[in-house]
Amino acid sequence: MSHTYEVEIKSLLGSKENSKALLSKLKKNDKNLKLFEKNKQLNHYFNVPEHVDLKSLIKLIGKTKEEAFHKIIDEGKKLSVRTREINGKKVILVIKASIGDDTSSNGVKRIEFESEVNTTLDKLDKALLKAGLSYQAKWSREREEYVSKGIHICIDKNAGYGYLAEFEKVVKDEKKLEKTKTDLLLFMKKMNVEELPQDRLERMFKHYNENWNKYYGTEKTFIIR
Repeated sequence: MSHTYEVEIKSLLGSKENSKALLSKLKKNDKNLKLFEKNKQLNHYFNVPEHVDLKSLIKLIGKTKEEAFHKIIDEGKKLSVRTREINGKKVILVIKASIGDDTSSNGVKRIEFESEVNTTLDKLDKALLKAGLSYQAKWSREREEYVSKGIHICIDKNAGYGYLAEFEKVVKDEKKLEKTKTDLLLFMKKMNVEELPQDRLERMFKHYNENWNKYYGTEKTFIIR
């Protein structure tokens, strides 16, 4: 099974009004815009020690995903591991690895692995903790995901961050990553939204990780310049 690569660019919308304005522009730009999914999510991020062995998690992975799982944990750099619960039912294990100098948590260009698991969020978390990982932070959000001409646009209401948009495209060829990034930035400019700079995003991420228990599951937000 071959890798897939994601190019994901975030834009901080700030207010509900700005999120509505973006959605209005998306609809005006594409009359066939589709609401792909609407859900509530819990996302738990984990610290991954340098020499931790994640192979014990293979028993949770479906047979069709085993090759991709081994490839990312054997070859990936700066692994980011998280668990996700969608609408209180569906549970997913997500592993992302950086490409180049990007971070695996928030980078623009990353390789990803995702697999639904037949267990609860609590039991999946415990399996990761048993494997030697530790909690980094817990996040909660409400998400509306739209699809427009091959681009996935997520409009999120995040605890801590407030309203945020993510523009994402998945490609199979690593050579197409730069062009895909350029195309996404041009699309965002057309939608009148700007990329959230990586350095500011990292400061926001750091602040949330240090104070996540104040925001998780709440309506509270913060502003980090």
